[in-house]
Amino acid sequence: MAKNPVIGLLGGGQLGRMLCQAAAPLGITVAVLDAEDCPAKQINQNSLHVTGSFKDPEKIKTLASRCDVLTVEIEHVECDVLEEIATKGVEVPSPDGHGTVMKRVPVHPSYKTIRLIQDKFQQKEYFAKNGLPVAPQMAIESGDARSASIEQAAKSFGFPFMLKGAKGSYDGRGNFKVRGPDDFETAAAQMGDQPLYAEKFVPFQMELAVMVMRTEDDDGNLKKVYPYPVVETIHEDSICTKVFFPPRNVAEGITRRAQKVACDVVSRLWGRGVFAVEMFLAGDEIIVNEVAPRPHNSGHLTIELVPQRSQFRAQLDSILDRVPSSEFSFIPQFPSALMLNILGGAEPQSHDRLVKLTTDFYHPHANATLQMYGKSSKPGRKIGHITAWGQSAIEQLSERTSHLIRCMDEIRAERIGSTEAVRESELQSGPTPLVAVTMGSDSDLGTLSAGLKVLKDFDVPFVVRITSAHRTPHHMMQFAAEMNKSGCKAIIAAAGGAAHLPGMVASEVALPVIGVPVRASVLDGMDSLLSIVQMPRGIPCATVGIGNSTNAALLAIRILGVAFPEYADKMKAYQEKMKNEVLAKDEVMLSTGWEKYLNRQA
Repeated sequence: MAKNPVIGLLGGGQLGRMLCQAAAPLGITVAVLDAEDCPAKQINQNSLHVTGSFKDPEKIKTLASRCDVLTVEIEHVECDVLEEIATKGVEVPSPDGHGTVMKRVPVHPSYKTIRLIQDKFQQKEYFAKNGLPVAPQMAIESGDARSASIEQAAKSFGFPFMLKGAKGSYDGRGNFKVRGPDDFETAAAQMGDQPLYAEKFVPFQMELAVMVMRTEDDDGNLKKVYPYPVVETIHEDSICTKVFFPPRNVAEGITRRAQKVACDVVSRLWGRGVFAVEMFLAGDEIIVNEVAPRPHNSGHLTIELVPQRSQFRAQLDSILDRVPSSEFSFIPQFPSALMLNILGGAEPQSHDRLVKLTTDFYHPHANATLQMYGKSSKPGRKIGHITAWGQSAIEQLSERTSHLIRCMDEIRAERIGSTEAVRESELQSGPTPLVAVTMGSDSDLGTLSAGLKVLKDFDVPFVVRITSAHRTPHHMMQFAAEMNKSGCKAIIAAAGGAAHLPGMVASEVALPVIGVPVRASVLDGMDSLLSIVQMPRGIPCATVGIGNSTNAALLAIRILGVAFPEYADKMKAYQEKMKNEVLAKDEVMLSTGWEKYLNRQA
């Protein structure tokens, strides 16, 4: 490939625009095939652009003749001409000025991948043959046999089941949920004569997505795949509207498994680039929904979350084979982020108030930035997005941006003609406790009250439970399992006497556990202290002084500060306050003398 290669891009929408924004600082030239006023060309001026449709074979060949490698912004392109360009080449003037020669231009991702992705039924058939988790499906016949084929799908999958268009649809469009026999006629009429397939309905509780960068050598052999962090996606009206990092109330074990499934999917495709793998989370099971062979809406927050290598920079690095090291990984720079799509409202100016709220946004522990796409507003059209990120948990970030979310929901309600009051969004599902506080008996609550006040003063989301290790051992183990799977980061457990609760909880979780010995009626709490502190090797349980729930809370906050810088900052401010209080007392002692000081205290 040339020293300063030119990238040819099929499609110049918002994804192409952001790809050009990533390319410009690197000195990479991107030639775009799309309409003259497309978003990508608005911010990227050069003489290599081609005006026309990215589905026009002749225009694609013209673009290929001007560049060193081709890539796509959208998968709905003409694959046959891409195969011809990659395998046979495109006609260009001969370097010696006499006649023409054929120039082969690499296509990334490969035309084979794009062709497979274009047919969702064949895409999932291929994944299933490769042992990847997909929902059961079957092709639906066309013509006169269609109705009988839909009925057969109902017999095979039961109700409800999904009827989906195999080609040309995205963002959840082209789907019909068949709830019963009465839907057969409506489904057939609404879906038209396009190729269809039926899929067993997956009762998922969440949709997840993982962006994956794929690298390969010049011979087409896979080198490595690199996953981005897992995100949670929210869809409304068949459009992705909100994205969260990290997914709320999802255990790390599940997110690691989602990354592995996404990498397994992408490793079985062809070509370089970034890919979006969308998945369902059903119970503890990960099921692949669909794949996009390009940058994706779910990856926009990587611009701020992984600033050294956003999904757009990764697309450039991959197709140009410029990945710095095989040990490279995408590391988020903040503990939480969310993305909100700005969609056109009922009126062309409906979104203006959301833009104003974003540009005015300020919070000491959170940031929000605006990205507009240079597109005119139409109802439901993606015209921009907002990314917010912070030093706290995702639930707290959601709360701090709740006015943006509420405005977004109001615009949607106006667009769809809803007369109902805007409900509290699913974003406001209640804060996930970062600290869990448990005790063996309600008589221990008095001991814990000082620590609970500290957690409250530091604005730490916490939950308080009663889980006796002796009287309700199964309940205690269930509590431990719940906390292990949640977003909880530390557990404070108080117990007196035999005081087995902290140690038993520590044996059931992979989280840090802090034991608070409670002073009982005999032995003055020494039995509790020794019981908690003398845990066997391999089962660590931090232990504070007898009855000192204040230190237990402060230790939990310091643990949170490792993951959430906001709490580290608050802890530093707390320590500074304590220091200043001591210095002020020392100054009074020096100025008044110890006797007067003592009298003042009396």
